[in-house]
Amino acid sequence: METNRTFTMIKPDAVANGHIGAILDKITKSGFKIVALKYTALSPQKAGEFYSVHKERPFYNALVEFMSSGPIVAAILEKDNAIEDFRKLIGATDPSKAEPGTIRNMFAKSIDANAVHGSDSDENAQIEGNFFFSAFERF
Repeated sequence: METNRTFTMIKPDAVANGHIGAILDKITKSGFKIVALKYTALSPQKAGEFYSVHKERPFYNALVEFMSSGPIVAAILEKDNAIEDFRKLIGATDPSKAEPGTIRNMFAKSIDANAVHGSDSDENAQIEGNFFFSAFERF
């Protein structure tokens, strides 16, 4: 189990608004090591697969549409206590409720366009990382 790794995506809103560099800088300055990084785009089918856990939720179709609306940056991060520390760094899903200085407080516009995704468990971090990266793409 990769208990010191987490997965993140810089979402289409933050990419479109030119925040990739600032977000990655904040991540690395917070002690995270980037072990895999990819600039890519999700098709509606791939976005649907990634978020299949939410398929029965009312926001699923809008989420899939949003996540396939433009490029994203996917990354696997490493640090002691990675999941919890990264969740603190990104802040609440609703940026209006996110602590000052968190990524979502600084770069997100709304609960839907909330700049970044962060894994919520070691198990999901591994699943999500495996969705985007092969063993050859991790360092």
